[in-house]
Amino acid sequence: MKNLAPDITRQRLLIEGFVNIEVDKSVIENYLRKITNDLNLKMYGRPIIFSPGGEGKKENQGYDAFVPLIDSGISLYFWSTAKFLSVVIYTCKNFDEGMALEITKDFFKISATASWSF
Repeated sequence: MKNLAPDITRQRLLIEGFVNIEVDKSVIENYLRKITNDLNLKMYGRPIIFSPGGEGKKENQGYDAFVPLIDSGISLYFWSTAKFLSVVIYTCKNFDEGMALEITKDFFKISATASWSF
C-alpha cells in the first residue's frame, strides 16, 4: 500500500475476538479508560457509547463506542449474542501494539483473537 502522506504519523490497529465476560456500557467505558491510560494516550472527551436498543437485526445487537483522543481515537463494536468484539485504535502517535493486544485480551478474557496493523 502506498503511503500517501509519509510526513504524517499515523498508526492503526484492529483487534477482534470472542469475549468471555459479561459486557455492558460500564465495562466498555472502563476498558476505554484503561487502554488509553496504559498506552499513554490522552482523551479530550468522555467515551460515547451507544446501543441500538432493539432496532435492526437481533444478531447485530450490542454496543458501538468511540473515545476521542488528542491524537485521534478508538472505536469499539460489540455483538452481544455472538460475544464478538472489534476494536480499532487509530492514532497520530506511536503506541505499543503488543501491549494494546494484551490489554484487550486480558480485559475481555478473549480466548481467540486476531489483530491487523495497517
